[in-house]
Order: sequence, then structure tokens, then C-alpha cells
Amino acid sequence: MCRHLAWLGRPRTLASLVLEPPSSLLVQSWAPRRQRYGTVNADGWGVGFFTPGRSQPARWRSARPLWGDPSFASVAPVLASGCVVAAVRSATVGMPLEESAVAPFTDGRWLLSHNGLVDRAVLPPARDAESTVDSALLAALVFARGPEHLGATVLEVAAADPAARLNLLAADGSRLLATTWGDTLSALVCADGTALASEPWDDDPRWTDVPDRHLVEVTPDGLTLTPLTRGDPCRSR
Repeated sequence: MCRHLAWLGRPRTLASLVLEPPSSLLVQSWAPRRQRYGTVNADGWGVGFFTPGRSQPARWRSARPLWGDPSFASVAPVLASGCVVAAVRSATVGMPLEESAVAPFTDGRWLLSHNGLVDRAVLPPARDAESTVDSALLAALVFARGPEHLGATVLEVAAADPAARLNLLAADGSRLLATTWGDTLSALVCADGTALASEPWDDDPRWTDVPDRHLVEVTPDGLTLTPLTRGDPCRSR
């Protein structure tokens, strides 16, 4: 379980997205407002972001709580990006506490975060997985199938594990893909870009809740919702 967010739009500093809002990921690491499972998110944090002239994202992760990383707080105000994925982690009982288990996970140009839980027994072995935790194995499966098939992969995993919670966020520098399956996600569409987040980072009335069991695609042209239903290819358009 975790809290995560993604941003696509005009470049913003990492501090303005992760640290500074009234209910930022920093605050959500100890006092989330809408978290259904778990109470704090102190088992690590991570952020991935894209920069001009580089096709693959940069990434910063730690197994420490976000509030315990003063180095990030010192540089976040001067790092800016137009495409960002960030997360704070609440580890499932029995899962390892290690940097490699913290989202976002990467594969080439893609970043991916998972908020939820899935039985590792239904996921295929993956030598390329960054960790043995369920989220890392799920990320490896998504990368192997192709993030363009994100919805179809979620439907496949949900059929194998009906109790799974599969809220995913993915980004490739020019678009965001997300799913809602068992947990919360909100969207903020504004003049300079679009944010997706497990819960709103402030009380801006423009935040809207994304319905459960939907695929979300965000491009510079706007936001599209597609229901996740059996028989639906669930591919981004």
C-alpha cells in the first residue's frame, strides 16, 4: 500500500509537487486523509522525473521515511520537470524493507508505481524484477506485457486474484496511464497541466474522484477515462 502521484504539464519543482502542498506526500507519509489500508507510509519513498534531452527518467529512492531525508528537501526546490511520478510506501506485513522495493519502478523510458496488494503466487517469476515484493513483480509483468496494455494486464491479474487492489500509475515522459481497482484516485486538471494522486494534495475544488475500475490516460490534449470491463482491450488510445 502507498500514496502516489503523477504530474504531466508545465515543468514544476519536485518540492511544489511532493513537499509543499498542505496535504503533500510528505504529510501523507504520516497523516494521510483518505487511506483505506494502513495508517502511515513510512517504509520508503521515491520520485522519478524526466528532463529535456534525456529519454530515460532520473530516479531518487530511499528506504527511509520521506520526512527523514533532508538531502532531498534541500534539492527538491531546484529540480523541475514536466512529467513526474512519486510515491511513499506502507509495506505489506512480511515484505522486505529495502530501497529496491520502493516505487517508482523503471524500465527504459517508463516509470511505474503501484498502490495496492496482490498475491505474489498469481504473478509469473520475473528475473528482471527490482525486488521480490508484490509491487515489483507486478511492475515487471506490466513492463513485459507493455504499459500500453495496462488495462488488460490489470484485468488478467484481477481475475487470478479477486482480492487484489491494483491502482497503478505509469509515465513515459509524454503521457500518464493509471488504473483504479480497489483504491482511491483523484484528478486535477488545470491550465498548466494535469495531476493524478491517491488523494488530493490540497482543497482545490477542481479535484475530482476517478471512479473505481477505470483506465485513465493523460496527454497534453487532456484526460480520458475508459471503464475496465471484461472483453475490453483497455488499451490507451
